[in-house]
Amino acid sequence: MSSTYKNILSNTDFTAKEDWLQIKTIDMHTGGEPLRVIVDGFPKLKGNNVLDYRRYCKDNFDHLRTALMFEPRGHPDMYGCILLPPNDDEGDFGIIFLHNEGYSTMCGHAIIAISTLAVEMNWISVKEGENILKIDAPCGRITSFANVEGGKVTGVRFHCVPSFVVGLDRAVEVDGVGTVTYDLAYGGAFYAYIDMAKNNFDFDLSTDSYRALIANGMKIKHAVMNTDKEITHPLEEDLSFLYGTIFIDNKKQASGNDSKNVCIFAEGEVDRCPTGSGVSGRMAIHKKRDEIKYGETMTIESITGAVFKGSVVSEERYGAYNAVIPEVEGTAHITGIQTFLIDPNDPMKDGFILR
Repeated sequence: MSSTYKNILSNTDFTAKEDWLQIKTIDMHTGGEPLRVIVDGFPKLKGNNVLDYRRYCKDNFDHLRTALMFEPRGHPDMYGCILLPPNDDEGDFGIIFLHNEGYSTMCGHAIIAISTLAVEMNWISVKEGENILKIDAPCGRITSFANVEGGKVTGVRFHCVPSFVVGLDRAVEVDGVGTVTYDLAYGGAFYAYIDMAKNNFDFDLSTDSYRALIANGMKIKHAVMNTDKEITHPLEEDLSFLYGTIFIDNKKQASGNDSKNVCIFAEGEVDRCPTGSGVSGRMAIHKKRDEIKYGETMTIESITGAVFKGSVVSEERYGAYNAVIPEVEGTAHITGIQTFLIDPNDPMKDGFILR
């Protein structure tokens, strides 16, 4: 055996230079949608609540968002989060969400994943059966319920913030597409919901239509953003923006699931899971149309075949809207443990994206 190869086998630990930033993460996925959980090494964020932390991160450390989400450490569809103090002593922790465009207001797949991780890491006192977490997201407090059997998480469900319909069957002219009919609703973030049966598209919701979904989803998103004047949160200006486009097939699927979602969000990201905040908004739409009742559950699959269960827990007044409290359920898994190094002399230290 060569001496060089012996040295390789005996020395596999790399020591970073003193001026290199080291950021530790635990990587996960929910239905194939990634979540990079930043657990150590990120600079301290200042503020008094999650929205403050989000603004401070955007103003001061956005280059670290791109470094961790973009290539070469990530990819155009990477998603991440930073754990923070809760807004008050009643909460367990706060969370802000990162992606290729910036910082989202709500993320259901991240809530499912981080609740799973909280149990796996014993960040909470874990017991058999139902474990309750109170998580402060930018859109408000989310209550999640992690079910544990035999010491393992078998699923997570969460109650989203009040979710409401702004308008049904609206129309928008989209360059290169034509007139598109959409519903506008909020489920922790605003989405334009596109029922495939009400629109004449030359693509479907399969993986074969991946590129067409991105192109048309972004065209529709920007057209709605430019024309719809009611994308306004009743309480927080920071939440008043259109996050994405969700294409819906409301027919019974071959898998037996009730429906299918494909969400195009941020800067052309395709959600691999059925989109927790998107399902929350859908529950408001279905309740408004009297298509779901208390005690009923819808199974909604994604482009990967991953499934979330959606239901309506209660109704309440929220600003000018009649809102619902939706429940969304899914599963998540841990995929890796990372220590990312940022060399200040690396010309690509802040990341890049190629599509």
